[in-house]
Amino acid sequence: MTRTTFAAAFALSCCAAAHADVTLRATSTGKSAVISGTTSSVTYIKGLKMRTEASSGKFSTASIYDVDAQKMVILDAKKKEASVWDMGAFAEEMGKAVDSGGTQASMTPNGRKKTVNGREADGYDVAIVVPATIGGSPVVMNLTGVSWVAKGAPGSAEYSSFYKGAGEKGWIFSDPRSAKGSPGQAKAMAQMYIEFAKIGGIPVETEMSMQASGDGPVAAMMSKMGAVTTTTVIDSVEVGPVDDALFQVPADYTLKTR
Repeated sequence: MTRTTFAAAFALSCCAAAHADVTLRATSTGKSAVISGTTSSVTYIKGLKMRTEASSGKFSTASIYDVDAQKMVILDAKKKEASVWDMGAFAEEMGKAVDSGGTQASMTPNGRKKTVNGREADGYDVAIVVPATIGGSPVVMNLTGVSWVAKGAPGSAEYSSFYKGAGEKGWIFSDPRSAKGSPGQAKAMAQMYIEFAKIGGIPVETEMSMQASGDGPVAAMMSKMGAVTTTTVIDSVEVGPVDDALFQVPADYTLKTR
């Protein structure tokens, strides 16, 4: 679940065909009671399509997001398999587990400034609360932290446009298999990127802590596990053509519809 959170922190993309293609590279460090580690990733953006590749030690993952087609594809290089998810149907399923009406999200300017890898960024305090139901038990996921947002940086328009479009369709940006087990966490991460899109900049550095709360037995168990903390830094942003082939399933892969 922590690895999924890391990977989710690198999902960035764009909307209109007139916009440039973008490639972002990032590093994330995370810690929880279960696992700690560092994840490196690269994200390719082309219109409303996105491909993310993330690696941490021996673990690696690659995912393709196609908002127009409402498809997410998870590639397994070892098995040469591609798991294809209907995100329209999945968003509807997630809606049954997450109380969207009870979601609270705020991104408040804190008046601080910081230079991250040569980019001037403004500080924002982040607070997101997502009520969910896991195993019939109510759970509230609390995501808090600070993000440094570079407005007008290369790729900013693409970033904002993608998450605006995906957010309108109720998308999440993590492996659906993990999201089913922790819908509140997945939705909180997705909501964070939607809030970034509203600001109109790239979050070049983000420090987040996610903690479960609630009165039910599941909430009590998750709370005892403690918070999951992550720090994500965008190392580079490149504006330039991205190969269409990156957003296609290799011909020798077996397709599995989920």
